[in-house]
Amino acid sequence: MNEAIPVTRAVDHGTAKLMPDVDRERAWLLTVDGAPQSYVDLDDPAYLEFEYARRLGYVLDTVAEPGLPLDVLHLGGGALTLPRYVAATRPGSRQDVVEADRGLLELVAEYLPLPAGSGVTLHHADARAWLEAAADDSADVLIADVFGGSRVPAHLTSLAYAREAERVLRPGGVYLANLADGAPFGFLRSQLATFAAAFEELALIAEPGVLRGRRFGNGVLVAAHRPLDTTALARRTAADAFPARVEHGTALRDFIGTARPVQDADAVPSPEPPDGAFGIG
Repeated sequence: MNEAIPVTRAVDHGTAKLMPDVDRERAWLLTVDGAPQSYVDLDDPAYLEFEYARRLGYVLDTVAEPGLPLDVLHLGGGALTLPRYVAATRPGSRQDVVEADRGLLELVAEYLPLPAGSGVTLHHADARAWLEAAADDSADVLIADVFGGSRVPAHLTSLAYAREAERVLRPGGVYLANLADGAPFGFLRSQLATFAAAFEELALIAEPGVLRGRRFGNGVLVAAHRPLDTTALARRTAADAFPARVEHGTALRDFIGTARPVQDADAVPSPEPPDGAFGIG
């Protein structure tokens, strides 16, 4: 049993709390202002507790041959769950993590340090500003998991942002984003329309109950210029403890409907989740 002591600290954008998992030795939950942000098992970095993180992990597993090192850019750091996952499953990968909250970076570095030789470089910066300064064709994978509190910031939702992401990715690169919405899916549809304007191939991974509008929840957007292995993704997501569907092709175009790409002048944050939408666990 984990007998570590919870840690609470004021960071740049709220109050962060690290809480030990009573069932897993050296495992921690990070919350910011009460909203669950990350879960990390320091002894088993390939273990992904959150459903959306496992879905991101399934995509990471299928974008290239198993174990092949990748250059990965993470927008949003949290407790560095996915950078640790990539380092464990694809040794030798080079990863950059961009996090706007310096206090959060310092807290995680102090209590949940990365192992030596992880290949992960941390940057304190605004995600879009860092992206706009990044070199062309410099990443194999770009993962956007940025939440101001529990909402995706508006400046990370526009077509101009999507085109910056497309520029930084290599021709065979893949963009991933953790998004959250509920029926009637105005935000999610507009995000899919936005990335459809910048990328040739799209997929959406979400629970059937979320897609049917029964509850607010996460959706993982996947975008690329090459065909995605949706068959392998569907197999993995369907076998999860909390099964999800992979929407693509005609079904996804039907879901997008009449939604239009978002321009900077019209960009808004993702909707505020209803109370209890993201329970801890």
